[in-house]
Amino acid sequence: MSKKTMATILIVDDERAIRKTLTEILGFEGYKVDEAADGEEGLKKFQSTTYDVVLCDIKMPKLDGIEFLSKAIESNPDVPIIMISGHGNIETAVEAVKKGAYDYISKPPDLNRLLITIRNAMDRNVLAKEAKVLKRRVSKVQEMIGESEPIKKIKETIEKVAPTDARVMITGENGSGKELVARWIHEKSNRADGPLVEVNCAAIPGELIESELFGHEKGSFTSAIKQRIGKFEQANGGTLFLDEIGDMSLSAQAKVLRALQEGKITRVGGEKEIAVDVRVIAATNKDLLQEVENKNFRLDLYHRLGVILINVPSLNNRKDDIPLLVERFLQDIAEDYGQARKEIDSKAIEALQQHNWSGNIRELRNVVERLVILSGKTITADDVKAYVSI
Repeated sequence: MSKKTMATILIVDDERAIRKTLTEILGFEGYKVDEAADGEEGLKKFQSTTYDVVLCDIKMPKLDGIEFLSKAIESNPDVPIIMISGHGNIETAVEAVKKGAYDYISKPPDLNRLLITIRNAMDRNVLAKEAKVLKRRVSKVQEMIGESEPIKKIKETIEKVAPTDARVMITGENGSGKELVARWIHEKSNRADGPLVEVNCAAIPGELIESELFGHEKGSFTSAIKQRIGKFEQANGGTLFLDEIGDMSLSAQAKVLRALQEGKITRVGGEKEIAVDVRVIAATNKDLLQEVENKNFRLDLYHRLGVILINVPSLNNRKDDIPLLVERFLQDIAEDYGQARKEIDSKAIEALQQHNWSGNIRELRNVVERLVILSGKTITADDVKAYVSI
């Protein structure tokens, strides 16, 4: 941790003189310090506040250091706990390390050893948090949360469709989870070991979409200073996910149609045909048949892409899934922030179920994060009323 002033340390010790000495030393070093006179008080503070490091005595009234350690690790295993031991407690302190304590320091504490141990504990904690977040981000695919009938039907369809090479068209509102459906189709397919390449057609300017999809040869246009491999070639042997396909230009649509028909592409500015083995999954929040009528989308491409049609329901049409989604988001956010998971009461869940979720699951995730940051230990209906516009 680069700024010590950002770090808060909890000292749990029944000896007032030890607490006072440690508080003065750590305060002088720029740390924020909180104290508890016994294990029971320390545990209450630990469970209601986020600390960066805990210094805990072993022999204490009400709840001893080993019991505190066990309950604290159960509540939040990411916070390093350093045991403080008298000479007669060294064996116990070593045993505590085996049970999950970060380290132990003998009484009276050596100043240099104390500060180095705290700094190392915080460095390890930061790395552990970053590793956990990174692990979640690079994990192949998130779980599809929900037990409502529409979600059960989608899961059943994925199980049937994924092992085939049938093209899939996924429809649904923004933020409803279309990308997750595409990822699960790939994950359960025979192409799971191959690449999953995503293209957001709405985010790429019309004049560049063909280069993005099919690549280009050096010198094919002004800024083409070197050869580029397109998304179709990158996805060879795997899956190409064309998100927001309704925003693709008509000229690019014609080339995609040819690629699907012939299994070949030609780079922009090139003449050589390149064979590609790609399964295409497309997604859109638009009514493509209406776009066909408006002459913005090719009917033949629609039929090529829509062999299997999957409609992802809006969150407003699957509100029974909100409790499960909220529980998952609370857990994920706690892991991302490296803090204890917050609770939410039933009235708050009911209040969330009454909300009009125009932004769907994406909006719900943002709202839960806002509630975690702004609410107390338990998220209540009053918090929802205060921080979510209903």
